[in-house]
Amino acid sequence: MKTACVMSVVSAVVLLCGAAMGQDLAVRGAKVYTAAGKVIEDGVVIVKGGKIAAVGKAAEVPLPQGVKVLQAKVVTPGLVDVRGTVGVSGLFNTKHDSDQLERSAPIQPELRAIDAYNPMDALVEYVRGFGVTTVQTGHAPGELISGQTIVVKTAGNTVDEALVKSPSMVVATLGPAALEGGNKAPGTRGKQIAMLREELIKAKEYAAKRKTKGEAKGEEKDAAAGDEADDKKKDKGGERNLRLEMLADVLDGKVPLAITANKTQDIDNCLRLAEEFKFKLVLDMAAESYMLTDRVKAAGVPVMLHPSMARAVGDAENQSFETAATLQKAGVAFAIQSGYEGYVPKTRVVLFEAAIAAANGLTFEQALASVTINAAKILGVDARVGSLEVGKDGDVALYDGDPFEYTTHCVGTVIEGKVVSEGVH
Repeated sequence: MKTACVMSVVSAVVLLCGAAMGQDLAVRGAKVYTAAGKVIEDGVVIVKGGKIAAVGKAAEVPLPQGVKVLQAKVVTPGLVDVRGTVGVSGLFNTKHDSDQLERSAPIQPELRAIDAYNPMDALVEYVRGFGVTTVQTGHAPGELISGQTIVVKTAGNTVDEALVKSPSMVVATLGPAALEGGNKAPGTRGKQIAMLREELIKAKEYAAKRKTKGEAKGEEKDAAAGDEADDKKKDKGGERNLRLEMLADVLDGKVPLAITANKTQDIDNCLRLAEEFKFKLVLDMAAESYMLTDRVKAAGVPVMLHPSMARAVGDAENQSFETAATLQKAGVAFAIQSGYEGYVPKTRVVLFEAAIAAANGLTFEQALASVTINAAKILGVDARVGSLEVGKDGDVALYDGDPFEYTTHCVGTVIEGKVVSEGVH
């Protein structure tokens, strides 16, 4: 029965191979998990023009005439990886495809992930083969502020074709991973916070000066009828600073600051800093967050939780398989990430990481939400992805059994109505 199901899906996918983006199709599943309501037995998802046009029971949702139909035992929304480095850290673990971390300075919020992302890297295709359709990727932990992230679809030949959101977040690191040696700063946790505070104060002052200068310039232009030479004089000393501009956007709430922190003292420092400067904080990795659930919940801070099977070493030595369940019980918003690995293939697969969480306290639906709708909400892209609802992007994952069972295969991945992965993975 299982083989027959796989073969039927493969055949259907082959028929759709090479179809244009935005193709009309129907995806039918013995079980359809929408991440927006109850499971639908014998359900169907209709995609038209790249968007979901209908979701419901197959007996109640008429199929458009002549539309191609994919079938699988289980259908879910395309998976959303809330934090990774795929497409920035490459498959081969060599210098030429390792753009995830710039080591020349400890504070570099001006580094744009959009300038480093390679949509054609083999790792993008690899994670897509397991049903991952959307990823927040970019600079890895390891410097005090290592750069920016973007949200992309795992399809497209150029970054512009793949792009969903840029910038998504500015990413920082507290703890031993971002400490420098050889008497270079920062060499201690106290210095890390002092440097961050100093830079945020500079950004605040820089934004205030630019605002004052812009208002004064507007008044002078009105009075002087836009004298060009005079404007040039007034601009003197007002050079742009990309680093401070990006941090000013953080302080304005335009872009969240995601801080990698595992120890309780580092998590507490994150919360204190966010409270002081009133920026949108997102906790990254957060191995010991289960010890601070009340504090994290009260602050309204979401968590991009470490991969369930990440190595419990260094400042992550106290991580637990049950942290996801603890955060769920405490009412803390979280999603499970793939993270960054310093060895081949440099990425984990959120499907497998959520499966471990499902075996350690989460229900199936809660685990699925942690790599679909919850992740989309944290990234601010839930109007487009994360659940199977009318009007959202036609991103769908197909499996020949329970997605969290190790014997199950992803047998099809659809992004905006196009079949981008086929066969058994």
